[in-house]
Amino acid sequence: MDSGELANEADLLARSRTGETTAFDQLITLHRDRVYMVAYHILRNHEEALDVAQDTFVRAWRSLARFDGTSSLRSWLTRIATNASIDVVRRRQSHPQTEFDAVPGMAIDAASRTTPSQPAKPSESLDRAEIRTRFEQALGTLSDDHRAVIVLKEIEDLSYQEIADTVGCSLGTVMSRLFYARKKLQDQLRDLYEQL
Repeated sequence: MDSGELANEADLLARSRTGETTAFDQLITLHRDRVYMVAYHILRNHEEALDVAQDTFVRAWRSLARFDGTSSLRSWLTRIATNASIDVVRRRQSHPQTEFDAVPGMAIDAASRTTPSQPAKPSESLDRAEIRTRFEQALGTLSDDHRAVIVLKEIEDLSYQEIADTVGCSLGTVMSRLFYARKKLQDQLRDLYEQL
């Protein structure tokens, strides 16, 4: 966000704290796509991500008085969405259900920062859908903790400290989880890099 958007966000936040729901609706509009994407990349399910996004904003509304501004609103909402997503994953594990398939026609590029960015050569290019599918499969093999940190770093572009604050662990733990998550993704996707 540029300085004008940040000033507008600060004004909307102040008005929201007084109970002005239209101001909070505007904050939702500013952050809903990012909150949804955080949830989607962790959960890998459209409907669950929508539910988590809605839950994130309900929790944020209820907790506005406790938001002290030491972190950015974006970081705070990301932390809420990440924790809510991890709660869903844990509930899934304690009550296993059938696997969910990706929603057909969804244009979500989960690998936007991790997929090799070389321009595709027509004779050698892999189909982007295949790359996306492979990345989603590889992401799904990571543990919940490793998937959360890789999403927050590589897709949401949070700093190490923001990730540590979001997931509630030390910087060293974040670095360790990122190292192992990246290594596992590289091992699983090595053939894609070699073909490009």
